[in-house]
Amino acid sequence: MQMTMRWFGASYDSVTLQQIRQVPGLTGVITTLYGTKPGEIWEEKDIQAIKKEVEAAGLVIAGIESVNIHDAIKTGGADRDKYIENYITTLERLGKAGIHLICYNFMPVFDWTRSNLAKVRPDGSTVLSYDQKIIDKIDPNDISTAMNSQSNGFVLPGWEPERVSKLKELFAMYKDTDEEKLFANLTYFLKAIMPVCDKYDINMAIHPDDPAWPVFGLPRIVTTKEKILRFIKAVDNSHNGVTLCTGSLGTNPKNDIPDIIKSLKGRIHFAHVRNLKHNGPGDFEEAAHLSSDGSMDMYAVMKALYDVGFDGVIRPDHGRAIWGEVSMPGYGLYDRALGCAYLNGLWEAIVKSAKAGR
Repeated sequence: MQMTMRWFGASYDSVTLQQIRQVPGLTGVITTLYGTKPGEIWEEKDIQAIKKEVEAAGLVIAGIESVNIHDAIKTGGADRDKYIENYITTLERLGKAGIHLICYNFMPVFDWTRSNLAKVRPDGSTVLSYDQKIIDKIDPNDISTAMNSQSNGFVLPGWEPERVSKLKELFAMYKDTDEEKLFANLTYFLKAIMPVCDKYDINMAIHPDDPAWPVFGLPRIVTTKEKILRFIKAVDNSHNGVTLCTGSLGTNPKNDIPDIIKSLKGRIHFAHVRNLKHNGPGDFEEAAHLSSDGSMDMYAVMKALYDVGFDGVIRPDHGRAIWGEVSMPGYGLYDRALGCAYLNGLWEAIVKSAKAGR
């Protein structure tokens, strides 16, 4: 298992590589060229520059999150093949640079949705939260204003200004895209890129939809064990895999995360591990990684990963805002560092118990 932390780059992140380097047991970062737009080809010089910057800090790039997918690919637009070729070129350049993991999503319009980016918890920390009753009262064309007003001045991933300024246009693009069409477009995309993934040993790890149900009438196709297994079987290549995100799948309490992990043996290329606290149907808030702080059994999650032989890249996911830190919501240093320590502790105990035969 390789412990990492997400890092958005020096121009976008409040957390420095030097700070990340001091987290015990952490050896790499998950990063991206945050200023690039979906559909753009990544320049080799930019890939090499960020790689050099990370390695100079004593870390490695363990993966990219994300090489964003153009909407023409998701909707099956007339120019999707052009954008798929652009994507293949970027993958080829990343493969040549020694990067072998890509986390991506196939969510229409919104990469993720929350109703509050700073809900105050009893201990005074703040967290991202979601309440369907609040979302139902919001015009989808206005939600970007609400999201960005709580961003602490940072550019939120998936909510970039150039994207959210075109929400009406984006909704129009997806008006004829239902779950079956979105699924067909995903398989078309994956079949097209698998040859370059095979050539450079690049693992594509799809991120589950967040939350795990339709929002604003938009289709969701990566929400349950059954839907995930369907797309895995549709493109039965070892490089076609999953980002096991406990927080996204866990938004639906009916999802049995350890069971999902066991069903995906060999196809979990990346793991986002975090905790949630369920307050009621469609109402959840994020929590500290410690099991007792939320509704999820983090030991059971880590034990299931160990039992299926997971030895890939992992990172703590969204953290609370604690100790007065101001950062991109969910991506401060302090609580994610605590999450790293906690997950590493669980992993060490599980490994030692297994070796001792307990």
